[in-house]
Amino acid sequence: MKRVRCPKCDHFITFDETQYAAGQSLVFQCPECGKQFGIRIGVSKLRDTQKEENKQLNDPSATAAATSAADSQSTGACIVVIENVFHYKQVIPLQMGDNVIGRYQKGNPINTPIETVDPSVDLTHCAINVSRDKQGNLKFVLRDMNSNTGTFVDNVEIPPRERRIIADGTLFTIGATSIILKVGE
Repeated sequence: MKRVRCPKCDHFITFDETQYAAGQSLVFQCPECGKQFGIRIGVSKLRDTQKEENKQLNDPSATAAATSAADSQSTGACIVVIENVFHYKQVIPLQMGDNVIGRYQKGNPINTPIETVDPSVDLTHCAINVSRDKQGNLKFVLRDMNSNTGTFVDNVEIPPRERRIIADGTLFTIGATSIILKVGE
């Protein structure tokens, strides 16, 4: 089953993608707002681009410039939003620099949105800064972005203006949503 989001009201519409062939166009009418919109069944161009980046990272014959350019964008790390009473499991990749985490809302400029209807997750709730230490290892620093409900690591709240170093497997909570940091090999 696939879900598409109405471009007007953000309502989800679920359909069985196995009933359609790749390249086929579908037209939906949102039951909430009545907006008609179309989609095309197939593989996204973004996924193809990500596959090419992964090939460059795994290919030892790739040039150092190409590897460092891909490394500046992709870290191989991600956050796993654990399935909860509000929504489904999500895996969101992290990039070098600040990854601002918050609730998805159309027009919200954050770069790591979580699709949830959990009202206790702010639009800009917390941030994970990804950088490299002196040995070249990835370093993850979590901080709260002055959220209303706080950010918790192992059930201990991160005070305002404090930063917490987190590692692979660290569980942290924003609102009623639990998230785990996963670092790739």
